[in-house]
Amino acid sequence: MTEPDVTSLTIAVLGGTGPQGRGLARRFAAAGLDVVLGSRSAERAAQTAAVLAGVGRVRGADNAEAARAGDIVLVVVPWDGHAELLASLRDELAGKIVVDCVNPLGFDKQGAFALPVEEGSATQQAAAILPDSRVVGAFHNVSAVLLEDPTVERVDTDVLVLGDDREATDLVQALASVVPGMRGMYGGRLRNAHQVEALTANLISINRRYKAHAGVRVTDV
Repeated sequence: MTEPDVTSLTIAVLGGTGPQGRGLARRFAAAGLDVVLGSRSAERAAQTAAVLAGVGRVRGADNAEAARAGDIVLVVVPWDGHAELLASLRDELAGKIVVDCVNPLGFDKQGAFALPVEEGSATQQAAAILPDSRVVGAFHNVSAVLLEDPTVERVDTDVLVLGDDREATDLVQALASVVPGMRGMYGGRLRNAHQVEALTANLISINRRYKAHAGVRVTDV
């Protein structure tokens, strides 16, 4: 199957000044895509974009402007601000492919653990808040440390892509695959997002035990 061409699309990253958002922006810009970093502060977004300017085409904006500019909009924000941000951008995100990358996790002395979500998962919460958007879940299990490290040429991991819209999931799989070493893999419908988001807690435990930056690989595909 021929993958869709994403090279002409603008990728917006809401929460683009955090480690995961910065890392994804770096990789997409290095692959030649136009990237808009979104933040609550347009000034902070512009400062972060300036740092990445040598990598590729990256600019900063506030979250609303970034949402309007993106053909594909990634949501990479802290869980505790997830619902509020999406509700505030419902109009800007209407009709767009929205990729939820958020992991609802808690932390205590025993480490990371998955939090219960009324809708089932962060991705399903996004779909409930954004009925006019094409919501997809992806990039939950990718190490921010590897994404941000300019000495790492390949991010060797599979990205599980979840959604009910085949065209949208195909496009997000293709987006993941523009990063060297990364492969977008269909991982099921939105209702299956919870276990993918929760798996991040297991990966954090693996990383702590083995001093690694573990990811996911799907075999025999």
